[in-house]
Amino acid sequence: MQQPTLVAVAHGSRDPRALHTALALLDRVRELRPRLDVRLGHVELNRPLLDDTLRETSGAAVLVPLLLGRGHHVKRDLPAAAARAAHLRTRVAAPLGPHPLLVEALYERLTETGWTPHPAAAVVLAAAGSRDPDSAADTRRTATLLSERLGGVPVVPAYASAAAPTVPDAVRALAARGRHRIAVASYFTAPGRFATQCAVAAPGPASAPLGDHPALARLLLHRYDEAAALPVTPLRPELVSA
Repeated sequence: MQQPTLVAVAHGSRDPRALHTALALLDRVRELRPRLDVRLGHVELNRPLLDDTLRETSGAAVLVPLLLGRGHHVKRDLPAAAARAAHLRTRVAAPLGPHPLLVEALYERLTETGWTPHPAAAVVLAAAGSRDPDSAADTRRTATLLSERLGGVPVVPAYASAAAPTVPDAVRALAARGRHRIAVASYFTAPGRFATQCAVAAPGPASAPLGDHPALARLLLHRYDEAAALPVTPLRPELVSA
């Protein structure tokens, strides 16, 4: 039986590096599983758009969001796109985070900057932000897991938009607690305006976005396998017209 197509769904960005990063990540996925049909679609801003990718796909597909938590895109936009692609048997995978593989990628990106533990060290986990409380809960969970991976170093989530605290506010709060060696861990899959904005606010080292880290490629396939093993569930009528 033919495997479902893996459709990786990126948000999209006006930063040209974002598209190149997504393509490099999918190349890693293809290296890990050469016989799998792997395609890319974007929610907005970049081509191919998700609807166009699904229109050109046949049989079955698993939509794997290149998104880090449960927010509007995962809960509404992806199911709605799947519903519009009525010719496909479609499943929507869970977002990438939280997950230990994601934490491993964050850890290695941070250590690439030269970061080392110190009694006055702390880390700000810089995320895009969302008004959805589930998204904030997912980011907080990732911060907890990263703190454990760093041996108990405090990790505080902060946001570029839609939620508080901001990265500068988180930095000031940590400094007030005597944490003067503060690094920013970039909780973004690709370069873009928010990732740049957060890195500029770092008083110390700032890690690169997760990008095409090998752990991210393995995690993408893990989310695909989880969803592919589930039965196809009929979508709610309200999503068909969304």
